[in-house]
Amino acid sequence: MTQDQVARWVLAHPLTPIHVDCAITVMLKILDGKCKMRAAEKRVMELLYDEVKNHPGLLLDTGLHLLIGQARGQLDEPLKNIIYEKRLLAETAISRPVMKSFKAMIRQEGLLGFALDEDGEATDTP
Repeated sequence: MTQDQVARWVLAHPLTPIHVDCAITVMLKILDGKCKMRAAEKRVMELLYDEVKNHPGLLLDTGLHLLIGQARGQLDEPLKNIIYEKRLLAETAISRPVMKSFKAMIRQEGLLGFALDEDGEATDTP
C-alpha cells in the first residue's frame, strides 16, 4: 500500500480524535519493538501515522510527534526507553476496548486487509 492509497483511505474513512490517538500509540509500539503486526502491516501503520499526525487527537500530547520524528531518524537506547515509557502512558490513557475497536475497524475497512507480506504476496489478515 502506498502513501497515496492510505491518504485516499483516510479521506474515505475519517478518523475520530481518539482513533488518531490509537494510530499514534501503534506508532510508538512499532518504534519500541512491541508491535506484533506483520512487517507489511507495520509499514501501512507508519503511512497511516504520517497521514494523520497533524489531525487533532483527544488524549495524547502533541509533543509525541517530535519524539516520534526523532526516533524515526535515529533510535538509540536512551530514546527507545523514552518511547517505551510514552507508549505505556498512551496505552494507559486509551482503554483496551477502544484500541481493539480501532484495530478491528481498520481491518474491517480494508486498510490492513491486503498488506503485502515480506515476500510480496498479498495477505488477508483476520
